[in-house]
Parts: sequence; C-alpha cells; structure tokens
Amino acid sequence: MEQTAELPVPSIGTRMKKLSPFVLSFLLLACSGNKDTLTPEVKPLMEAVYASGFVVSGEEYQLFSQVDGNLTETLVKEGEQVKKGQPLLVIESNQQNARYTLSKQSYEMAKKNYSDSSPVLRELKTAIESSRIKYQYDSLNFSRYSNLLKANATSRAEFDRIKLIYENSKNDYSLQSSRYEKVKNDLYLALQNAESQWKVAQEESDHYELKSEVDGMVFKIMKEKGELVRRSEAVAIIGKEDNFYLKLTVDELDVQRLKVGQEVVVKIDAYPQKVFEGKVSKVYPLIDTRQQSLRVDAIFEETLPAGFSGLAVEANIIVRKKDKAIVVPKSVLMPGDSVWIKSKEGEKKVKVIRGIETLDEVEIVDGIDSTMLLLTKK
Repeated sequence: MEQTAELPVPSIGTRMKKLSPFVLSFLLLACSGNKDTLTPEVKPLMEAVYASGFVVSGEEYQLFSQVDGNLTETLVKEGEQVKKGQPLLVIESNQQNARYTLSKQSYEMAKKNYSDSSPVLRELKTAIESSRIKYQYDSLNFSRYSNLLKANATSRAEFDRIKLIYENSKNDYSLQSSRYEKVKNDLYLALQNAESQWKVAQEESDHYELKSEVDGMVFKIMKEKGELVRRSEAVAIIGKEDNFYLKLTVDELDVQRLKVGQEVVVKIDAYPQKVFEGKVSKVYPLIDTRQQSLRVDAIFEETLPAGFSGLAVEANIIVRKKDKAIVVPKSVLMPGDSVWIKSKEGEKKVKVIRGIETLDEVEIVDGIDSTMLLLTKK
C-alpha cells in the first residue's frame, strides 16, 4: 500500500528565522503491508537549501531626494517607460529659489562690472587718460625748461618748480594706471567668485529636478503632489521592466553549501500553480548579523508571465541530487547510524552510512540494499 503526503513547506512568516534545509522528493516511501517492517525505497532524491525573498527588476534602485522642499510636479506615472536622464519629479523650495536668484543677479552684476562698458573701469580709464595728457604736457615743458636752463635763459628756481610738476604728473599717471589694473583684477576675482556661486546654485537647482538613472520603468512613486520631501528620502522606485531576478535570503548555517551555478526551484506566491526554475548568479560575502542570514541572487531560466517587482517567493537551492537513491525514514535510524533488519536468520543490527537527508528521510549509501526488510519498532 502506498501512502501519499504533501511536502511540508515553511510558511511565509518563518522566512527570516533560522531554518533547516529541506529536500524535494518526487516519490514517497512505499511501506510494506506490515506496520512493524518496511523495505527501503529506490527513488530520485534532491537535497536543497531553503531560501525566501522577492522578485526584483534588473538595475532596480530607489530614487532619493537630495534636497528639502515640496513636490510640485509629477512628470511620469507608475508603470510608464522612461529613458536615462529623463526628468521624473520636480521639487521646489522658496529658500533655494531665493539663493538661485540672488546668485544669478550677483553674477550678472559682476559680469557687467568687468566688461568694457563697465562704469567703474570707464571712470578709471578717463582718469588715466587725463593723467597721461597732463604727464605728456609736463614732460614737454620739463624738456623745454631743461634747454632754457642750459642756455641760462631761466632761473634755477623756475626750473625746479617745473621739474616738480613734471615728476608729480609722472607719478600720478603711474598711480592711475596701477589703480586701474588693481580694480580690474579685483573685478575679475569678483566675477569668478560670483560665477562659482551661481554654478553651485545651478547644481543645487538641478537636484530639485529628479531624473532617471536608467532606461526602464517607474514601478512606484512614493509621494503625492504638494507633499513635503525631506533630504535623503526615497520618492520613487525605478528599474528594468524585462530583466527580473531573485533576491534571496539564506540562513548563515548554509553558507558553505552555496555556490554560483546551482539550480534553484522557485515557488512564487502570485502563481501558486507553477514552479519556476533558475540558477544562482551571485553569493554575497557579507553576513547580515542582525538576521543571521546571507544574500543570494538568482536568475530565472524562463520569462515571468508578467513584469511585477516585489513578488514574494520561496525557493530551494539544489545542493545535491540523485536519480536513484536508497531511502528510509529517519525514524528507523538508530543512534550511531544503524538499523535493525529482519531476515530468515532472525533480527540483527547493521551499521549504515548516510547520504542525502531530508526533514523526514535519509539516503543510505552503504550497509543495506533495497531488498532488505527493516524493523520500524525495536
């Protein structure tokens, strides 16, 4: 007589707890008619590590605000396709608007002050030209009086007076030229500083327009128009709409049993009648000390029926499997890995070697064969 039972599957509520690995068995043990004895069953057997997690879209990420303000415009809708760099949301802040306006006005003023039409520079140029003309006149006059002095046509006192006027004119021209260069340099530095401040304000303003980092889909917008948005607050979820993978959590006790390329059998809550297949694509090296768990990513071997990110899943990562294994219930296994067998000669205890184990069954790789009669009670 064959007994049929369903494979026990851990509930969703126990996903983050420490779980023992369970095994997918395709055939159940066939018992003999005598309840006190049974024969081992030869059947396919697989040992797997239990994992739970979610379906995640490729390159999925949360879009965070880098500023404080109010959401004033939502430029896209959930489920809409977007391109990299495309504006998605607009945030406004009165303080930022005021800073941007002030920095722009300061830059325009500094730019005007440094230009050729600058009133400040024009005034200094006029002063330079006046001092240059006077210096030129006094220079000629000084040269004339030098010749007169040589010819004894003027007094030494008059010559010294003209010389003093000439030297003052020369110094004034040099002073006006130096003042012009200094003011021009100061205006240039002011222009550079104002331009830098304006660029900073522009960059800050760019942060108020949130853009997509990938070509993909808007899966969720977390804020409504008019709501307050804080700096470092998530406002949307973006990702690829045609490249889903599994983000799984595995108990830390199973870390050494995992490796890239292992087969994964997946059950998605949203599709209870279908079993999906995949492969381990990445085993992360960091243990989550709070949950005592490890993250494992897996890729699907087939396309999902619909593109939904965030679907809850349970999975078995296949560690070992055999097409034909000699399997007995764990209940017949005695301490020290031995079983009682019944034969024509009577009952005797036999040492065995274990292989693949499930929650309820164990593979026997040596010590008995499938023809022996085992005692269930002793």
